[in-house]
Amino acid sequence: MAQPDILVIFTDQWRGDCLSIAGHPVVETPFIDRWASGARRFTRAYSATPTCVPARASLMTGQRATTHRRVGYADGVPWEYGTTLAGEFSRYGYRTHAIGKMHVYPERHTLGFDSVELHDGYLHFARRHAADLGEVDDYVPWLRRVSGRAEADYAEHGIDCNSTVARPWDKPEWQHPTNWVTQRTVDFLRTRDRNRPFFLFTSFHRPHPPYDPPAWAFEQYLGREMPPPPVGEWAREMWGATGNPYDPASPYLELPPERLRRARAGYYGHMSHIDQQVNRILEVLAEEGADDTIVVFTSDHGELMGDHNLFRKSLGYEGAAHIPFVLGGPGITPGVDERVVELRDVMPTLLGAAGLPVPASVEGRDVLSGTPRSVLHGEHVLTRDGSVHWLTDGRWKYHWRSSDGREQLFDLAADPGERHELPGVQPWRAELAERLRGRPEGFVAGDELVIGRPVSAVLPA
Repeated sequence: MAQPDILVIFTDQWRGDCLSIAGHPVVETPFIDRWASGARRFTRAYSATPTCVPARASLMTGQRATTHRRVGYADGVPWEYGTTLAGEFSRYGYRTHAIGKMHVYPERHTLGFDSVELHDGYLHFARRHAADLGEVDDYVPWLRRVSGRAEADYAEHGIDCNSTVARPWDKPEWQHPTNWVTQRTVDFLRTRDRNRPFFLFTSFHRPHPPYDPPAWAFEQYLGREMPPPPVGEWAREMWGATGNPYDPASPYLELPPERLRRARAGYYGHMSHIDQQVNRILEVLAEEGADDTIVVFTSDHGELMGDHNLFRKSLGYEGAAHIPFVLGGPGITPGVDERVVELRDVMPTLLGAAGLPVPASVEGRDVLSGTPRSVLHGEHVLTRDGSVHWLTDGRWKYHWRSSDGREQLFDLAADPGERHELPGVQPWRAELAERLRGRPEGFVAGDELVIGRPVSAVLPA
């Protein structure tokens, strides 16, 4: 039996509810919807450590955060993993290639891929140490060549890479990073070696800020009626101190309605743009006779986008931690799957689908044939003084903040927006204590959770 071709379509900061097939009231994703209607769509998929670097480490190693040691966001930490998702497919004869965002260090680390065409988006750390952007970004030299401007930069419109400010893309649409990733994907599919199966990682930087989709995509949402985001009555008391009303990249912002509308239009506009580009990729798969490819569509984490007046990611609330996860192709039964899955499950699932062995280092589960997990533990370091942890079984969600012991419990079935805090945290607190027992931070003493322990984004080896 021939080994299947595999395509991972990976996005950055795409909320799990932001597909129209999932019932979103505003965003339109007709082409992904069409494909997803014939695939398996996991409605309880999570990023257990929801920022770019630790989430991608889980994807690429198949491990939980405490094993790959990245429990928060930290740049400049070498990626030293002997067993990786791409490396295993390369080992067994696949032609492995990555296009777009990797967010590893050093930036040119191939992480087991045969080859990489890189565009990580605006990374402050990389820009500070690179003598020229071309050293750490393959899209920039291309942009300079096709625009005829030696100084051309995708960031010259000036909006921040983490802010809520939105505006249309300032160059021709075909020069947008989303289009570049798509075109390089199409070129790979058309020029590949037909005698080898491929493992292709197509990684879009968007809908991560800057919110700069093409004008048509931005403008189609500006006039749309948008229901207000969920805001719990506890939001200001719990997170208000983290905000700065004069910083558009602040994690807590009580935005005026028009500014929030523009941010959402930019965010949703990116999704509609990617939706059309994904359709182009799927069409080329069919044209090239590879329409029986196993395809995964997912994201590293979500975006709070005003839920509880919060923005960006890191926290365990649904807006940040819940992600899309759709899997389709030969041998995969279509339908809606409500089991709790997460990013570390991608590696064993794809290896299993290809009939390849799963390395002993992998801690994820094959979502097509493995035993479902009962409870997922997620976490993320916020500052040196504290981290956030959460547990969910897909119905209930428990949060614990280590800096002060603040707890929350939500019923996701009755309250999917996590507005209303509930009593009954004790059994969840005990469950979390068991999961944190023995951690180097000292989160547990006896049977009790300990607050105020110093934390680090990377655990000691």
